[in-house]
Amino acid sequence: MAIAAGGGGGGRFLARPIDSSERSSSSSAKSSASGPSMAFRLSFHFPTHRHRSSCSLSMNGCEGDPTAPIGTVETRTFPAVATPGLAVDRLSSAIAGLKASPPGLGSGIIRLQVPIHEKIEAIDWLHSQRQLLPRCFFSGRDSVGGCSDCLLEPSSAGSGDGDGNGHLRHRTGHRLVSVAGIGSAVFFRRVRPFSYEDWLSIKRFLSTSCPLIRAYGAIRFDARSNVSPEWEAFGSFYFIVPQVEFDELEESSVLAATVAWDNALSWTWEKAINSLETTINQVSSLVMKLRKQVPKAFILSNNHVPSKNCWDLAVKRALQMINGDDSALIKVVLARSSRFLTATDIDPLAGLACLQIEGENAYQFCLQPPNAPAFIGNTPEQLFHRRWLSISSEALAGTRARGESAASDLQIELDLLSSPKDHLEFTIVRESIRRKLEASLLYFPFELLLVYDAVCSGVVVVPRKAIRKLSRVQHLHAVLAGTLRSEGDEFDILSSLHPSPAVCGFPTEEARLLIAQTGNFILKPKRCISICFRSSNL
Repeated sequence: MAIAAGGGGGGRFLARPIDSSERSSSSSAKSSASGPSMAFRLSFHFPTHRHRSSCSLSMNGCEGDPTAPIGTVETRTFPAVATPGLAVDRLSSAIAGLKASPPGLGSGIIRLQVPIHEKIEAIDWLHSQRQLLPRCFFSGRDSVGGCSDCLLEPSSAGSGDGDGNGHLRHRTGHRLVSVAGIGSAVFFRRVRPFSYEDWLSIKRFLSTSCPLIRAYGAIRFDARSNVSPEWEAFGSFYFIVPQVEFDELEESSVLAATVAWDNALSWTWEKAINSLETTINQVSSLVMKLRKQVPKAFILSNNHVPSKNCWDLAVKRALQMINGDDSALIKVVLARSSRFLTATDIDPLAGLACLQIEGENAYQFCLQPPNAPAFIGNTPEQLFHRRWLSISSEALAGTRARGESAASDLQIELDLLSSPKDHLEFTIVRESIRRKLEASLLYFPFELLLVYDAVCSGVVVVPRKAIRKLSRVQHLHAVLAGTLRSEGDEFDILSSLHPSPAVCGFPTEEARLLIAQTGNFILKPKRCISICFRSSNL
C-alpha cells in the first residue's frame, strides 16, 4: 500500500500479508530448486480510532443450548421508501410497535426490513455511522468464468411486493452486492477452537424461511497457538448477526433491523428490544460518499517481524525439510507482520474502499468487535459454498504478475501454465481439497479409532487447471463441486478444508508444526477464513 505525506496526531496500522498476492512465501515441492514462490491475499489490522462509540452489548449465542429450538424466526418486510432517512423512520416506528406488542416467547429472532428505491453503496453507509461498534462489511465479487458470485447469492429482497419473509418476487437488479452492519443482535465467540456445537449454535438462529438473517465473521487459522494482544477480542472465532444492516443491491438498497433474545441466556425480550432501539437511534440517515483514495499519512517508523535475516533462515529451513528424505513436508506457507507507525490515524474503511478498487473479482471484508481493532482483507477465492446439498470449493495457487501488454500478459500466462513447480504447488492444493470433499474424518474416542467416511458424492473438477486473472496478478485456478450426503455434514467438510494447503501447507499438521517452531512472529498474522453463515437454500 502506498502512503503519501500527511500530518496530525498519531496512529498505527499493521499490514498483514497472509499467504497472498504480493508477498508471503509459499515453499513447495521436493523437486523445487527455484526457491519459494510468492502468492498473497492482502489483510490489514487497524488499531481502533480514538473517537468511536459502541452499540449496546448483546448475548453470546455459544453459551446457550445449541439443540434448543428458537421460539420464532421471522422477517417482516415493509413497503419501499425513497431514502435511507425514511427507512430509519419506518424501522423506528416498527420497533416501537414491537415494544408495545411483545411476542410473548422465551426466545426468537425477528428481522424488520425496508427496501429503498435508491441504490447506495454499503461501504458509504457504514462509513457514515460514526464508527459504531461492533461493525462488519462483506462484499461479493464479480462473476468468475461466467458464473454468478456465490458468497452473496442473488437475493429477491429490495421491493415491497413479497410475502413478508424476505422472499420477494425475483426481478433483475436485485442481486445482493455487499452488506454492512453495526451492532450485534447476537454474537458468537469462544477462545477454544470452533466446534460442532458452536456451528449448531449459529445455525440455531438461522432459518430457510428467513434467508437474509445471516451471521458474518471469521475463524482463526490455528486456535491452538498463542494470540497476539491485538487479536484477543476476536477469540478463536467471532460471528455476529448485525442489529442494523444495510444491503446494497444492484439497483436498490435495503435497510434492516434485527432483534434476538433468549431468556435462557439472560437476554430477555425487554433487554433486546431496548438495545435495538438504542442502536437505531444512533444510525445516521445522512450517507456521504466515501472518497476511494489511498489514505494519506506520514510514516514515522516501520517494523517487519520477522526481520529479513530471520525470514531468509525460515525459508531456508523450510526448503531443507521439503527437499530432505526425513520429512513428509511438501509445501509450507510462511508469513510476516509489517507494523507502521503513522503521524495520523488511518481510516480502515478508506483502506477497504481502496481494496475494492484494486480487488476486482475478489471478496472484501471488515470485521471489528467492540473495543478491538479493525480487520480488513481482500481475497480472490472461495473456500466453501453450499446451496441445499450442492457444495463447491476453489483451488487457487501459483502466481505471476500481469503483463504490461496483451502479448506479454499471454506469455506470462503460458509460462505459468507450463511451470512444473507451479503445477505441483497447484496440484497439491487442488487434490487436497478434492480428497477432503470426498472423505471426512470421523473420530470414535472410546474405540480410539479414526475412520474416513465419504460424505460428499460426485465430486467433479471443472476446469482441472485454468488461469484466473486479477487486476495485478494471475493464478492457476480450478473449481470443485459435489453433493453432500446430508446438511449436517457441512461442519465436517468446513472443518477439514480449513486451513487449506494454500494458506498453511501440506501435509497440514507438518506444515502447522513448522510454522509454530519457526517462531511466534510467524503465528502473529491472523490467518483466518471469513465466512457468511446463512440458511441452506442460499
